[in-house]
Amino acid sequence: MQRPITTDPERGLLPPIPAKRYFTIGEVSELCRVKPHVLRYWEQEFTQLKPTKRRGNRRYYQHHEVLLVRRIRELLYEQGFTISGARNKLEGGRNNGRRTAVQAAELSLSEMRVELLALRKMLAGER
Repeated sequence: MQRPITTDPERGLLPPIPAKRYFTIGEVSELCRVKPHVLRYWEQEFTQLKPTKRRGNRRYYQHHEVLLVRRIRELLYEQGFTISGARNKLEGGRNNGRRTAVQAAELSLSEMRVELLALRKMLAGER
């Protein structure tokens, strides 16, 4: 099921993901423009999202999990999917390895696009 798509011009582009191994929930919140309580809720709704928990139940996300959060955000906020619709979309490629590889490639391409557009915007501002 899909909800009506709403556009928010202030959202803009997401910042590029730094080359780090682990990210705190606060860092992921800033990188994906999603509040920490939403990230914790999404952990319950999306089984693929399982950040490492360390001392004091602190969450540490890896690069692929940050990409997954961005994909979930895109499905929910930009494409207008409901939680169950986004869950079905993400789980849809599980049974077919070929489709999962294509989805992974799409994540990489969309991530590259975001970073290239941010770079283009930065260079245009310097002229």
